[in-house]
Amino acid sequence: MLKIYTGCSGFHYKEWKNIFYPEKLPQTKWFQFYCRHFNTLELNVTFYKFPTESSLVKWYNTSPNDFKFSVKAPRLITHYKKFIDCQSLLMDFYGSISSGLKEKLGCVLFQFPRQLIYNAETLDLLISSVDPAFTNVFEFRHVSWWNEHVLQQFKKHGLIFCGVSFPDLPDEAITTAKDLYYRFHGVPVLYKSAYPENFIESIYEQIKKANPSNAWIYFNNTWGEAALINSKYLQSLIAFK
Repeated sequence: MLKIYTGCSGFHYKEWKNIFYPEKLPQTKWFQFYCRHFNTLELNVTFYKFPTESSLVKWYNTSPNDFKFSVKAPRLITHYKKFIDCQSLLMDFYGSISSGLKEKLGCVLFQFPRQLIYNAETLDLLISSVDPAFTNVFEFRHVSWWNEHVLQQFKKHGLIFCGVSFPDLPDEAITTAKDLYYRFHGVPVLYKSAYPENFIESIYEQIKKANPSNAWIYFNNTWGEAALINSKYLQSLIAFK
């Protein structure tokens, strides 16, 4: 049976106060409040700062038993080094998130810059570098990666090709593994635009038709209230099924 995890890419946004977070709720309680409304969180903070086990243990201890985290890999790995000579960094990263989040670890997201253009050597490097014991997700920002060879190799190795709604990229939900991952970034204004209900319905129908074991759906249009409105509408569709 399809299990859907849906939430936002982050939660600590000051503009959400009085819109989502009650006026008198201290910021130290915002995460617990978020957990009452969503069953997963995409940790973007780990993209900017290499995660420590102790910081992840705090996330683990303050979240519900059935809560899940997807963790974005540090930009040192994906943007600066682009997986070159990264085995030690990857081992440390996998070790920290596994020890810190335990069974609450959902997916590991590797998001790449627009400048990373497809070539066979890079694809082989990415596939050979990741640990298949984890649920690995790859998000590309250049259209060259949307090609049949990449999708076939992802299927062969059980890797998730991240579906995205992102300006000037294909926006369909893609299935290359038993789990499916989709990110709403905001179109046409990146990280801000709200989506019309019919677009969210379309993506949800694609996901249901694909029938993965788990679907991980995150709203990254968090500049303002768009992510809150869109995620709540998706939750209403899920509940209505």
